[in-house]
Amino acid sequence: MTKESFSIHGENLLKKVKELIEEGNVRKITITDKSGKELASFPLTVGVVGALVMPMLAAIGAIAALVTECTITVEREETAEEMHKESN
Repeated sequence: MTKESFSIHGENLLKKVKELIEEGNVRKITITDKSGKELASFPLTVGVVGALVMPMLAAIGAIAALVTECTITVEREETAEEMHKESN
């Protein structure tokens, strides 16, 4: 697993999370406030779409309304190409 973090303003939070979900290789999204306090953490599984994502997006929308700045930490599953690079 690899981790990547994005600092983002609240109004862009929902859009960024939707983009990350569409990428398909995201396994977990954690949202923290600017002081580092975890606000929410959402595990994702392969093929999560449609009705299963809606409650999560509603919660993220509520968080976005309350925070001005936050950080999204994304855990991604490594691709075969990334694993090959690490082994060399």
